[in-house]
Amino acid sequence: MNHFLILSALLFSLGVYAILSRRNAIMVLMGIELILNAANINFIAFSRYSTGTLDGQIVAIFVIILAAAEVAIALAIVLNIYQTFNTVNVDEINQLKD
Repeated sequence: MNHFLILSALLFSLGVYAILSRRNAIMVLMGIELILNAANINFIAFSRYSTGTLDGQIVAIFVIILAAAEVAIALAIVLNIYQTFNTVNVDEINQLKD
């Protein structure tokens, strides 16, 4: 189980780094996906080693479905922002407040 937790912590750390350091909106979305995948690994590992039931797998599938919906909506928003501002850099899009 330690290997799964180490892998999950590594993916989570990479996701947080991608969110905090990148200016590109697509990279921020990829960081969010890494964080969700780290949570899925934890769900499945704890389900496998603690109870032996399929509860973790069911929750992981639910998270994957939500992540797919989130990506579809977020990419539509990013494309709309690109058409309006001709950039996808998060720092340069401060006119959304107006």
